[in-house]
Amino acid sequence: WNSTFFGPTKIEESLRAIGERFDDTIKANVEKVIAKYEPVMQAVLDEYKPRLEGKTAMLFVGGLRPRHTVGAYEDLGIQITGSGYEFAHQDDYDRTAPEMAKGTIIYDDVSEFELEKFVEEFKPDLVGSGIKEKYVFQKSGIPFRQMHSWD
Repeated sequence: WNSTFFGPTKIEESLRAIGERFDDTIKANVEKVIAKYEPVMQAVLDEYKPRLEGKTAMLFVGGLRPRHTVGAYEDLGIQITGSGYEFAHQDDYDRTAPEMAKGTIIYDDVSEFELEKFVEEFKPDLVGSGIKEKYVFQKSGIPFRQMHSWD
């Protein structure tokens, strides 16, 4: 089971998976929590999804596994077209592939030059990566989300 708390869909899935390990009282309380926060999450989706629907993003991170954030992007209507790791093991790839849409490019330990070439080729609307890549893409005019320090 891959729990993640990024994005409404994955939060609900994770809470329900946790609840399944307990009795009916806990399961019922999980549903109450989900119901309580659903309007708040839906309000955020209603505000941002119309502007983001159909946009694309490419991710490249080290410690934070990109597979954990895919659901949050998808909830907003953003398709991940490329994803990769700086420090990955085989189990990372085994657990990442099912989270990605068919045809997603998955790259491993690419250099800054290689990542820039992937971005030039696939032209994502957003790049999510670390501090080393931040300024290259910002100076190129490509929206960038720094995924390590969350600045």
